[in-house]
Formats: sequence, C-alpha cells, structure tokens
Amino acid sequence: MPIAAVLIAFKLIALTHSHHLRHLQRPLLLSFLLMLLSQPVTAHFKLNLNIRILHIDHQSDGLMVYLRVPMPYLVASHLGPEQSDGSREPAPYTTNADINGELMHYVDATALQKDARGLGQLAADGHTFSADDGQLVPSVVNVLVHTGDDQPPFSTLSEAQSALKGLQSQFQTVPFVGDSVVDVQIHYPLQRSISTFEISSKLDPKLPGQENTANLILDYGSKEPLVYRITGLMHEPVTIDRSAWKAARTFVVEGVKHILGGYDHLLFVVCLVLGAMTLASLAWRITGFTIGHSITLSLGFFGFVPTSTWFVLLVEIGIALSIIYAAVYALRKASGKQPGLMGTLWMTALVGMLHGLGFSFVLQEILGVSAPNIWVSLLSFNVGVEIGQLAIVLLCWPILFAIAKFLPAWLERTRWLIALPCIGLASLWVGQRTVALVANIL
Repeated sequence: MPIAAVLIAFKLIALTHSHHLRHLQRPLLLSFLLMLLSQPVTAHFKLNLNIRILHIDHQSDGLMVYLRVPMPYLVASHLGPEQSDGSREPAPYTTNADINGELMHYVDATALQKDARGLGQLAADGHTFSADDGQLVPSVVNVLVHTGDDQPPFSTLSEAQSALKGLQSQFQTVPFVGDSVVDVQIHYPLQRSISTFEISSKLDPKLPGQENTANLILDYGSKEPLVYRITGLMHEPVTIDRSAWKAARTFVVEGVKHILGGYDHLLFVVCLVLGAMTLASLAWRITGFTIGHSITLSLGFFGFVPTSTWFVLLVEIGIALSIIYAAVYALRKASGKQPGLMGTLWMTALVGMLHGLGFSFVLQEILGVSAPNIWVSLLSFNVGVEIGQLAIVLLCWPILFAIAKFLPAWLERTRWLIALPCIGLASLWVGQRTVALVANIL
C-alpha cells in the first residue's frame, strides 16, 4: 500500500479533533484506513521503449523477418489469475516484486534460457503477414531480449541480422520488462516470390502511450529498400508494394501529424500568421521559417548538434520562448515597429532553425541515420511539415483577412484574443521545461 495513503488516513483521524470535521466519526475513518490496508498491490507494465521495427528480407524460400518489439507488448495482456493478495500471477517470461506497494515486473532470465522461442511465438502470433494466397504461417528462428542500455543497433538489415546472432540473452542485472525489447527472427515459407503483401498487428497491451508507438517497416524486396512509417498499434493493415511514392508518403503523413499534433509548433505558426499585415509579409515569414527549420532538421538528424537531454530541454524552452516572441511581435502592429521584409525573413529563419532541431529529435526516434532511403525519408518528412504548416496558414489567414475587410474594428481585438492565450500557454511551458532542465542538470 502506498505510504502516502496511510499518512492521509491518519491525518483524517487526527482532524476529528478539529471543529471543521466534528461531524466525521472515528469509526468511519478507521474503516477507511482498513480499506486502504486491504487494497491489492497495483500492477504496472511501463512502456519505456516505444518503438517497433520490422526488417523484411525476401529470400528464395520465403520472407525472413527481423522484428524488434517492446517486451510489454508481448506479455502485458498475459497476466495470470488473481492471487490471495489481490495481485495477478506473473505473465510468461516475467517475475514480480512488490516495491512499496507497487508490483514491478522483471524479465525472467531462467525462463528465457529454458525456452525463449515461446516468447518469440507470442511475437509471431501477434503479427499477421498476408498475401494473395492468404495468411502466411510463421516459424520462429531465434529470439533474444535486450535492455534499453545495451540493445544493439537495429536500423539496417545487417544490424538486425547481427543483433540476432547470439544464442541466448545475457544480462548483467535483471532488467525491468518496460526497459526491454525482444528481437525475433521469423521465417514465412513461400513457394513463390511476392511483390505485394500486408502487415498488421493483433497486439493490444492496453498500456499508456501505446497509441504513440513508432512503427518502422523496411522492405528489402528490391534493389532500393522501401521504408514505411506508421504510428500506433498497427491494427489496420499496412500494404507493402514496390511503389516508392507510397513508402515516402508515410513520412509525409508523419510530418503533417507532427506539426499539427505538436502544439508548440502549431501556436508559433498561428502567431506568424497573426503578425502578417500583408500577403507579401506572410509569404516572407513562411519562407524564412521553412528555410530555417529545413537546415537544422537535417543537421540535427545527422548528429551535428548535441542530443543530450539537457540540450533537448534547452531547445524546447527556446521553442516556447519563440511563441511568446512571435505573439508580442504580432501585437506591435499598432505602433508600426516592424522590420522590413528582409528583416522578417532573417528573424523567422533564425527561429525556424530552433524549431527544426525539435523536428530532428522526433525524426531521430523513428528513423536511424544509417537506415536505407534516408534522404527520401528525410525529404518526405520535411514536405509533410510544410504541408501541415500550409494547412494552418490556409485556415487562419482567410479568417483574419475577412475580419480586416468586413469588421476592421475587430481586427486588433482579434489579435489580442489570440495572442494573449498563446503567451500564457507558452509561458507555462517555459516554466515547466525550465524546471525539468534544472532537475536534469542537478
């Protein structure tokens, strides 16, 4: 039971002496304490490594798939029956330990050494490969478990093959399930070569954050490998074919999702539009932002900037500050204190470089620098960002233009109504991210 709950209960009992709580009876509070003491130990599978990678090698006798999947995906839904203390029996290939009332899950190294293929079968059964002839039948070749600290590279086919060359999983200390990934080599026998097939996943561990799982699929059925990027559980089938455009399209979609789902980037673009007095000014602002973030997206992705946690947090603070700057800049319209078009270009380019670093950190999580089709994927992601940015502009600019034309008296009020909440929210982000930065440094 959490210590905090006990302290709360005793505090309530003590408060019965207070005239504010005289109507509360001690028996009721004592019953509350007994209820807390009788609560079962809570169980939590954590999804600390939330990336799934599939390398698909076309061989003469079928498909050889090299899969890396977070271990909680395979075992979280396989907890055993409830025990006398209210907890559940451990899931396959895991052990439990009660730490301060919280049930922690560890990898069972003994079970892995005895029969690791059973864990691999959970992975094979949880993924479906289908072609014109129907569903393909999997055969597990090898299984290894790695922790987040010592997991080998898995960005290319050769790296995946190397990661699965070992005979048994080796651990210096027993790892948490949430900090572990499972590498599985699976063979799908075929009588003929196939150029089009579908992949989907039936796994649903029901864990917080699973909808943000970064899925990377690399198909090596042609001279130039195809790269697909999908977010989420992958319950909807992903069609693999030889169309390079379809492979690139997945990264375009992810670029759009990132800027529309990244509220700090979204608010900055809104503030850019808010401060544009003419269509020419708007064009220069968007051009500068595009140039800036395109440069640092590439530089950051290829490792020419630090990737330490403190630097990432520093960039995020800078992005939040840029929103405040853009909002205040937009509100200076009445005073006429705005630079010329070239000054606007340079200003937005510099701020765009800051946002480009933020984009690069996201792209690094889903695509390794050594992955095939790297330039196509990088360009496609950048195009997606531009499309998302343009969508925001096309939504906001016509509204502001209509207000300026038909309700000119409301234009200034509208600017303030939009800018002030942006400043307030960005200020909150600055505070939160600064606290996180200080905590990381200390």
